[in-house]
Amino acid sequence: MTTQQITEPGLEPFTLGTRTFSSRLVVGTGKYADFPTMQQALDASGAEVVTVAVRRERLYNEQGQSLLEFIDLDRYTILPNTAGCFSADDAVRVARLGRELLDQLGNPGASWVKLEVLGDKKTLLPDPLGTLEACKTLVDDGFEVLCYTSDDPIMAQRIKDAGATSVMPAGSPIGSGQGVLNASAITLILRALKENDPRYPVIVDAGVGCASDVSTAMELGADGVLLNTAIAHAQEPVMMAHAMRHACIAGRQSHLSGRIPRKLYASASSPWEGAISTIPGE
Repeated sequence: MTTQQITEPGLEPFTLGTRTFSSRLVVGTGKYADFPTMQQALDASGAEVVTVAVRRERLYNEQGQSLLEFIDLDRYTILPNTAGCFSADDAVRVARLGRELLDQLGNPGASWVKLEVLGDKKTLLPDPLGTLEACKTLVDDGFEVLCYTSDDPIMAQRIKDAGATSVMPAGSPIGSGQGVLNASAITLILRALKENDPRYPVIVDAGVGCASDVSTAMELGADGVLLNTAIAHAQEPVMMAHAMRHACIAGRQSHLSGRIPRKLYASASSPWEGAISTIPGE
């Protein structure tokens, strides 16, 4: 007996600028209790792109272990990010340091970055003016910019117009675990950015707390989800990474399937015609 190979629908390749991936889940490498746990969680997540905070990440821990020793560079593509930057100039400088890091790792010319320019340390919300300024500078410098922003549709459009490879609206504040707080705003962003460019990638970034948050973002029509804390600070990070992987796939398939319309009243699963009524008085 032969086994027929079944290809799951909705799992077509995911393109980000000049790169193509299978997984639509992007995960961070920070906040884990130790590097081995991070390594196992990355594996469980199925992610192919992992972010590294160039400015804040300690490449060596107290035991002298290097973060990069636990990341298989033949398997994962490193996406440098500018986490912890509070001005456009600082973010641009850190992005260029990230490019040098990739050059040293044998990936010359890999000029891409996840751009964050934050407004303050309490909310970690993006500074819109600084973000737009840094985005324009980095695009002019040859970077493919994946740009973290708020869920403001107008700012999202301006960032795309500035040349960003991907706009990455926040579901909720970084590390808050509140999930997608304003689904309407994310929907408006998706419709505006994809109206004349259906393949333009929009990735929901930040605020995820559990697997259903990932599924919600994907069901809205997002092309991917980026997260870190929800896995790294889970009680069982590796198990949560498995859950996030499945939620990303399920949410994508659900979106492509087309949900039924919402109705005020019930709709019977089987026809009334020909049925024996059990309703009193009939």
